[in-house]
Amino acid sequence: MIKRLFLSVIGTALLALNPASAQELKELNFGIISTESSQNLRSDWQPILDDMAKKTGLKVNAFFASDYAGIIEGMRFNKVHVAWFGAKSAIEAVDRANGEVFAQYVNADGTQGYYSHLIVHKDSPIKTVDDMIKQGKNLAFGNGDPNSTSGFLVPSYYVFAQNKVDPKTLFRVSRSANHESNALAVAAKQVDVATNNSEVLEKVKEKQPEKFNDLRIIWTSPLIPLDPLVMRKDLPEATKAKVRDFFYTYGKGGQQEKDNLFKLSKLSGFKASTNSQLIPIRQLELFKNRNKAEADETMAAADKQVKLAEIDKQLAALSLAK
Repeated sequence: MIKRLFLSVIGTALLALNPASAQELKELNFGIISTESSQNLRSDWQPILDDMAKKTGLKVNAFFASDYAGIIEGMRFNKVHVAWFGAKSAIEAVDRANGEVFAQYVNADGTQGYYSHLIVHKDSPIKTVDDMIKQGKNLAFGNGDPNSTSGFLVPSYYVFAQNKVDPKTLFRVSRSANHESNALAVAAKQVDVATNNSEVLEKVKEKQPEKFNDLRIIWTSPLIPLDPLVMRKDLPEATKAKVRDFFYTYGKGGQQEKDNLFKLSKLSGFKASTNSQLIPIRQLELFKNRNKAEADETMAAADKQVKLAEIDKQLAALSLAK
């Protein structure tokens, strides 16, 4: 009797410490990063989330925020349970918000990724990155969200760090916005050059062809791995299993599912994935930081060596983790 009472007390205490694992959720909040307006994103995602609710038996709510950080913080404070992220924002969710990667987009055409771009108005005299850098002091720049892979991290490294320039000081003015806003700002000549990506430009081409026709690409990145889906690590196992099963099988249940995926981002479905998907982007971030430290003339030589050695150590650890 005493033993059973003791075990009951311990069990109750453990459930109090970790209520998420105590029983399956009835309601699930799905976070959607702000690459476009919430209205457009809701239109693309809602049919899939409705199907998710039907197949899992959960009440599924779309969770939007004005920037990527809002979705990361939502997951951190358990207001978001599952979310679509870009790779850089997924790193933040994994490192700071108790998240884990469980799935990755699969393109309908079989391609393994997408591209970051720099775009200008079709009438712009800017033809190349070199032109942009030479004329930077006269240009207004539309950067991406600081947690965006294609809108911020990739161009930060391949365009700016590699050319040893800082967009904050290179341009006459620099401001951040989501991909859709940046594309429309370039089309309207409100900014001279902006970051973007191949997926969003394809959507602009379909939904606002007259705006797309006013754009021209001056730079294309190396291939970026397709986006991950992330869930909180402490979700009940039964809920995790339902969420995984839904996404791993979605697109195989008939033409409507295929149409929903194609409308979302020209996808054929989702495949299983893990946090290791993020390693190339972690390496990219470290390379960018290494270049920045190496070029910092204000840092003492001894401090610089320590900083570079630490970054090299982290890079070596990531190489072993692949």
